[in-house]
Order: sequence, then C-alpha cells, then structure tokens
Amino acid sequence: MAVQFEIAFSRTVVGAGVIAGGPYFCSQGSVLTATTSCSCTNELLTCHVHAGGTHVNDLIAITDWFAASQTIDPTSALANHRVWMFSGSADSVVPQPVMNDLKTYYRHYISASHISYQRTINAEHAMPTDSYGNSCLTLGTPYINNCNVDAAGELLNWIYGPLSARNSGPLNGRFIAFDQSEFISLPTWHGMADFGYLYVPPSCDSTGGQGCKLHVVFHGCLQNTDAIGTAFVRHAGYNAWADFNRMMILYPQASATFANPNACWDWFAYDDSRYAQKSGRQMAAVKRMVDRLTGLTPP
Repeated sequence: MAVQFEIAFSRTVVGAGVIAGGPYFCSQGSVLTATTSCSCTNELLTCHVHAGGTHVNDLIAITDWFAASQTIDPTSALANHRVWMFSGSADSVVPQPVMNDLKTYYRHYISASHISYQRTINAEHAMPTDSYGNSCLTLGTPYINNCNVDAAGELLNWIYGPLSARNSGPLNGRFIAFDQSEFISLPTWHGMADFGYLYVPPSCDSTGGQGCKLHVVFHGCLQNTDAIGTAFVRHAGYNAWADFNRMMILYPQASATFANPNACWDWFAYDDSRYAQKSGRQMAAVKRMVDRLTGLTPP
C-alpha cells in the first residue's frame, strides 16, 4: 500500500519506505496473482514467485497509462523521491524476487542514488526493529521482529534525513484516535476500521503542526488493531524518532472483511476496481487524512 500510495500521489509525497512489498499494481486486480506471484499466501496453490515473475515491464506500461489518463499523478514527479527498501533473506511470504522486481520497477523512474535496498538480513516476514518483538526468524503475530535493525529509523533518515537522534526514553508525545468515517463513509464496509491513530510529539502539538513533517505508516496484513491491538502503532519504531524531529506519524487502519479476512490494505481489488488509483476508496480516504493534517486543498 505504501508503494501504491506513493505512485498514485507522487506530487504529494516525497518518498517511501517499503518493507516486504511488491511493485505498483502487482496483483493487477487478481487475488490469484496477488497470492501466488506477488506473495506466497495461497495455501491451496503453488507459489510462482521468481525473478521477473511480476512482469515489471507490464506494470510500468500500466503505470504510464494511468498517468497519461490522469488517474494517478505524473510519473515525472517520482524523479526526486527517496526510497528505502527492506527484504529479509528468509522472508517466506514476500520472497526477495518480488522486492528485486520492485527495485527494477523503481529504477525506471528513480535514479539508483535515491534508492537504498537492504536485503542481507536473515529475517522472516515482519516489521524489523532493534528493541521489540519476536526473534528475527519467527513468522507470526504481531509480525514485529527484533532483528537488531531499526527499520523505522533507517527509512525515516533515508527519506527525510539526516535526523536528530531518536528519543531513547519514554515517549513524550500523545496518541490521538480519530474517526475514519469522516474520511470514508461506512469504513468497515470497505476494509477500513472505525478508528485510525495519529502520534503527535510535543513540538508539533504546541504549534498546531506548523513546520512539522507528516509520515504515513501503513500496517501489514494481520497487524490491524482487532488482531494485535495497538502493538504496531506503539512498537513499530516510528514514534521515538518523531519525538525529536518535529514529525507527526499517521497510522490509518484497515479492517477485516469477508473478502479480506486478514485485514490487508486493498492492493488486490477486494473492495474497489480503482484500488490503485487516486479515486480508489481507501486511497482517497488516506489522502483526505493527509490533506486535513497538512492543510492542503485537494485539486
């Protein structure tokens, strides 16, 4: 979803941190493709992940077509983006060939000097931290693993840095739970939870957010609040960096539906055929959140 949001709204965002994700429009609206070529999550069918298996050239052609039709922002806006990627060498859910394809996709639009790709850590499918979670080779809830890698810090520094050191003590800011129905009608009908979360450090609280950066964090499948409470919101590693760097962290929340039992974000058309474009329900909802926080008026 981070890739999807970045590509669709490339004039709004400045980069992305991608942990175990595939190229833009990887599923091409097919659950079968999503679970056998973009990931290995179909228990009934053989996984077909291999080098080039996401058909990067086709995805680039589709991206360019969407941009030409103005359903996503111009791809020229990607040129100055900074992208940080992480793929655990032991990831059994989104194996490295998928992320290698993502790098190939990015290189069509972004110079190599703006892309950092960490793929040497022997890690399973999870959010890597240096202080919280399961052992690094564990595959299981809450899908946060202590791999002695501060992924949140590394990606934030790559995109926005250099940053001041993170807060090594108790957090100074506050969490705000907000009603997501303000940004999408009947959110649970469309794979979004009733409430999302915003972390606001004191330096942003006292100024109403003026002069602060905004970073959007999309949780992974099975990391929604119904599944793991606020473990991801509190322990993924972003908030400590926000405290001393005038940065607000937005955590929009997905939810499970009949067609999406693992509470994934919509990257395979379970709710909306326009899921990867600016008008997609979830995409537009998160963009409205961003606009509200940044004071932007949607075009």
